[in-house]
Amino acid sequence: MNPVDIIIKKRDGHELTPQELHYFVDGIVSGHIPDYQAAAWAMAVYFRGMTEAETTAMTIAMAESGEQLDLHDSVPPGAVIVDKHSSGGVGDKTTLVVGPVAAACGLPVGKMSGRGLSFTGGTIDKLESFTGWTAELDEERFRRQLQKAGLVVAAQTANLAPADKILYALRDVTGTVPSLPLIAASIMSKKLAAGADAIVLDVKCGAGAFMRTLDEARALARLMVAIGERAGRRMTALITQMEQPLGRAVGHALEVREAIETLRGDGPEDFRLLSEAVASEMVLLGGGNLSREEAAEKVRKAVASGAAFEKFRAFVAEQGGDVRQVDDPGLLPAAPVRLEAVSEQAGYVQAIDSRAVGLAVVDLGGGRRKKGDAIDLRVGAVLHAKTGDQVTHGMSLCTVYAANEEAGRSAAARIRDAFTLADEPVAPLPVVYERITADERTEE
Repeated sequence: MNPVDIIIKKRDGHELTPQELHYFVDGIVSGHIPDYQAAAWAMAVYFRGMTEAETTAMTIAMAESGEQLDLHDSVPPGAVIVDKHSSGGVGDKTTLVVGPVAAACGLPVGKMSGRGLSFTGGTIDKLESFTGWTAELDEERFRRQLQKAGLVVAAQTANLAPADKILYALRDVTGTVPSLPLIAASIMSKKLAAGADAIVLDVKCGAGAFMRTLDEARALARLMVAIGERAGRRMTALITQMEQPLGRAVGHALEVREAIETLRGDGPEDFRLLSEAVASEMVLLGGGNLSREEAAEKVRKAVASGAAFEKFRAFVAEQGGDVRQVDDPGLLPAAPVRLEAVSEQAGYVQAIDSRAVGLAVVDLGGGRRKKGDAIDLRVGAVLHAKTGDQVTHGMSLCTVYAANEEAGRSAAARIRDAFTLADEPVAPLPVVYERITADERTEE
């Protein structure tokens, strides 16, 4: 095969065969196909798109470009290994709750997670708030922990879907990141290679997400569900709200504290409801012929009994973390400066610009502008009002946690400006917009 012929074929709007896609992906990884040809191909895909069959074939080729984990010898016979993926958002600490809950419900959860970039926080960054906790696990330790504790969250290995790393770096500098098939293939290739049998997708939608509109989120969710099903995985996607931050805490150690509160049966209502919804879908995909209400009840019992909290505690300990910080979140890293963002008027919260809140936390030091930037795990913000709440003049809209007074004052002003108030009552935002399953049914 000739790479130029494949580029021209896609440029002219024709469907590529699985053989052509495997050849092209293998060539990218081996270096046989140079960056400029890979970039030209990505641009052709950006403008011409791909069919579901094409996108699935490309995803499988990317998953097969490196190591593929088979974890079934590390779990009980017949067990369904379940994973979840979030497309990222402000205050999204869902993995910290749904992982332990699903594991407490008897589902093995072996998860590869990443770090945050820009206004979205990464699961691994958050977990590093625990002194000594590490995400750098070799395959033997990963398997051993999955077998022993039923829950492991680790950094993606260098050999997992290497084609994705190369392609993403090219997309980032060639203006082709927003391509729907390339986004879906990037996400799903890593999930397929990581060895899960069933995957729940949490596709964020709104100002604080990469998918800004419901139509965009729905298209991505449907495509990823179709890819997973074609690849033999059990799939469900939830399209969830990200017009305002999830929960109340934004910032690594603050979000860990909120996750612990939620595992203890407390925590903000929107975050509890979303965690229950995602965990329930994981339980449903894990088998047992349960109804949705039975799955939700099983999830609620895992929290109420303390089993989910104990699973989280054991998980932190297994990966080297200081469990005293789980038992007493007051021992987590804490910023030295606390300032209030005070409302300058009375009214009802009509909207909160979650992206503006996230970027304010980044400028506090709580996020990365580029890969490799250090993160201050202590800083962030805790919201005291959410959309639909009534506020009074002089009421604190949020507490800002900062490394110094100047940074704190700047962040407090920016977060205050992220709130839009109205004179009339405003309905609270929904938690889940839609549920998308493999048979293409969409449920409100």
